[in-house]
Amino acid sequence: VDDATAYGKGLADQFKKAAQEKEGLHVVLHEATNDKATDFRAILTKIKKLRPDAIFYGGMDATGGLFAWQAKQLQITAKVLAGDGVCTENLANLAKDATDNVICSQAGMALEKMPGGAEFEKKYLKRFETPIQIYAPFTYDAVYIIVEAMKRANSIDPAKILMEMPATNHAGLPVRA
Repeated sequence: VDDATAYGKGLADQFKKAAQEKEGLHVVLHEATNDKATDFRAILTKIKKLRPDAIFYGGMDATGGLFAWQAKQLQITAKVLAGDGVCTENLANLAKDATDNVICSQAGMALEKMPGGAEFEKKYLKRFETPIQIYAPFTYDAVYIIVEAMKRANSIDPAKILMEMPATNHAGLPVRA
């Protein structure tokens, strides 16, 4: 199921393609909703009749959380697989007691596995007084790489900065010990 956005449809299409390339996996249905939807019962009822092992949802947390919650309300036991757009700090509020049935993908290394992750999270919480956003560690590292390249280029010209970026030696959070 996807939310018909470029992001959600793109995820669902890639999931479907990868699943079809795996022996033993069968995509039995591909449905679309929209990114403003709040009632997924018609789609979920159709899915329930097919008794899938898993349901992929391509979209964001506002719809994905409700989708997972309504699936549980309809007593669908299939796991809901979702991308990082669904798997935000808002998921618990939106999916309520269905979060245990949601499996999330995440690009990059999980914060808790990063050697510098715990310290970064502590400083982030102190500074911003809000839970860390999923891509904050990567954005943090990207800013440092760009700033170092700007210093070496002694310029704010994007072309000159780009020429200096490969020379940056930055131990990012995922590898910092």
